Amino acid sequence: MNSIVINIGNSNIRFGLFDDDNCDISWVINTKPYRTADELYAQMLMLYQTYKIEPQEISKIIIGSVVPQLTKVMSSAIKKIHGILPVIVDRNTPSGVAAKSKQMGTDIYANLVAAHNMYPNRKKIVLDFGTALTASCVAEDGETLGVIIAPGIVTALNSLISQTAQLPEIELKKPKTVLGLDTVTCMQSGMVYGFLGMVEGFIDRINEEVKDDCFVVATGGVSHVYKPLTDKIHVMDRLHTLKGLYFLGKDL
Repeated sequence: MNSIVINIGNSNIRFGLFDDDNCDISWVINTKPYRTADELYAQMLMLYQTYKIEPQEISKIIIGSVVPQLTKVMSSAIKKIHGILPVIVDRNTPSGVAAKSKQMGTDIYANLVAAHNMYPNRKKIVLDFGTALTASCVAEDGETLGVIIAPGIVTALNSLISQTAQLPEIELKKPKTVLGLDTVTCMQSGMVYGFLGMVEGFIDRINEEVKDDCFVVATGGVSHVYKPLTDKIHVMDRLHTLKGLYFLGKDL
């Protein structure tokens, strides 16, 4: 059965084409500026043509969103293209994970659901390098142990650039040296090694609090920058959140 899973985030909307449990194709568009249903309809049809996706071959659409104003617009575009209503999943959708908090975002819940399904019989930490940097922890039995929310790396970088007169836009990548002698290298070191220290600190403190050595999964837009720099992150999977949304909606 072919399904399309859509993760509507604050910065990007990620789509994934699933053939049963396998995500074969994925693509991303910007969340902003907000689009009308007609604009999304046109853009999605163009992307379907690019990836040779036939709308009539899709039997289910699953949407998870942290941008409520876009959920209805996306649903309207989906109905216009496919003639079916999408399945909307959120923290109230039943799964093997107990969300506990009524304030938990759909993306964090989906991250925990994916980790619980894919890496059973151990405690897991999921690091999501998105608009916010989040670290969420789930126990072997699906109990949510807690979440940390911090400013996202790109969010912090954009704030730094916009609030200073002489700091330039930079590429977020590992610098050649930790101590820089030019502005770009200095900023790269601060953003990469500063946030790496934060992430490793999160992992150490969570492990200490739950009295275990958790399995750590990294996902989100810039996770690929940080995974090679530490052995505390075991797996990097950009599609991790999509997979969680798929697990939540596949039997609905």
